[in-house]
Amino acid sequence: MSNKNLLQSVKTRYGIVGRSIQLDQALERALRVAKTDLTVLIQGESGVGKEVFSKIIHDQSIRKHEVFIAINCGAIPEGTINSELFGHEKGSFTSATGERKGYFETANGGTVFLDEVGEMPLDTQAYLLRVLESGEFMRVGSSKVQKTDVRIIAATNVDLRENVSRNKFREDLFYRLNTVPISIPPLRNRRDDILLLFRRFAIDFAERYRSNPVRLDEKAEILLENYRWPGNIRELKNLAEQTSVLTEAELITAEDLIGIKPELLQRNLPAIHRDPVDEPTSNSEREILYKVLFEMKRDLSELKKFVMELVSRNDLSFPSNSELKQLTAPLTEYSSGDQHKQKERFSDLLHDRTDEVDKLTSIVINTDRFRDEEPEIEESLSLEENEKRLIKKALEKHAGRRKDAALELGIAERTLYRKIKQYDIQ
Repeated sequence: MSNKNLLQSVKTRYGIVGRSIQLDQALERALRVAKTDLTVLIQGESGVGKEVFSKIIHDQSIRKHEVFIAINCGAIPEGTINSELFGHEKGSFTSATGERKGYFETANGGTVFLDEVGEMPLDTQAYLLRVLESGEFMRVGSSKVQKTDVRIIAATNVDLRENVSRNKFREDLFYRLNTVPISIPPLRNRRDDILLLFRRFAIDFAERYRSNPVRLDEKAEILLENYRWPGNIRELKNLAEQTSVLTEAELITAEDLIGIKPELLQRNLPAIHRDPVDEPTSNSEREILYKVLFEMKRDLSELKKFVMELVSRNDLSFPSNSELKQLTAPLTEYSSGDQHKQKERFSDLLHDRTDEVDKLTSIVINTDRFRDEEPEIEESLSLEENEKRLIKKALEKHAGRRKDAALELGIAERTLYRKIKQYDIQ
C-alpha cells in the first residue's frame, strides 16, 4: 500500500478529517514510530486529538493485541497518583484496605498513554523516570522491586521546556519522553479543514437523529474560517451540534452563527501575524484591505516627510491655528458689514505674509532624484481597485501560481479564486 493510501486508510478508520500538510506530516511520523518501542511525546493544544494519535500508534505497533490504558495525569489528585500508577500494599495508607495493582503493572506488555504529563508531581516524575530507564517500580508501601514492560506515550498541551526552566518538570525526564516528538497543528493553522470538519460533524449529527444536515452560506463560511478556535476540533464539533439543534433552517447564515456563538466576532486586528513555522493564520479578504491601508499610510508618511523637508530647507513657517481659522472661516457666517471686515483682515494677513509669499515663489526644488522617474499619476483610493492591483501584482510576481500568490497575500487559495473571478482578472 502506498504512503498516500495508507494515510487515507488511517484517516478513514479513526475519523480524521483534513488535508493539512502539517496534519499529514504528524500522521506519517506517528505511523513510522509505531513500529518501534520508542517513547513518544505528543504536543498540541487542548482539543486537537492527541489521544487519537496515541491510539493510532498503539494499534499500528506489535503491542496492538495487548492492553492500552489512557491516564489523565491532571485529573488524579497528587496524594493518590503514585498509588494509581504503581499500586499499593495493604495498610500503606489510611484507606488502603487491601493491595492494589497499578496501571503499569496492569498494562504489562501493552501501552500506557500519559495525557497532560506536565501536570505530574515532581516525586511521581522521579518514579516514572525509573520505569523509563530500567522498567522497574515499587508499589506504595512496598520494598519489593517489580518489573514491567510497557511502552509509554506522553502528551502535553504546555511547553515542557518552559516548565523545565521553572523547575516544574525534570529535565532528565523531559529528554527521556521526548525521544520522538510529534506536534499536532491547532485548528487555526488548518483553515482549509475547518469547513470539511463542520460538514462532517453536521452529517454525523443528522444521521444520528435522522434529520437533514445543516449547510452554511458564504458569509457563515468566512466567519468560521477566520475564528481562532481556542478549543480546536472539540469547540468546532460543539458548534456544529448546537447549530443543528438550535436552528430551524437548513441554510445557516452568519447572523445565525453569531446568535449561537457571539465569540465568532472576536478578532485580533489590524495586526497581520505570520508564524515563521506555522501556516498563515488568516485567509480573509480583510487581509488585503489592511495591506492597502498600510500602503496608504506609508505613502502619507513619505509625503509628510517631503513637505517638512521642503519647509525647513526654504526657511518657511506655517500659519498659526488662529490665523488658519480666520482664513478659512466661511463668509456666510457674517453679516455684510462683518464680511467686509473679514475681507480686510484677510488682505492684512496677506500683506503681513508678503515675505513668505516671495519665498514661496522663489523656491527651487532639486529635481535630480526625480529625473529618471515617470510622471506621478494620482493614485486611486478605491479599496476595490487597490485590492485588484495587489492581486495582479502577486500573480505576476509568482508567474500565475495561485497557491504562492495566496500565501504572499495572506489569504486562502479558495478566497483568491473567488476574487479573481469577481474582478475578472486574466
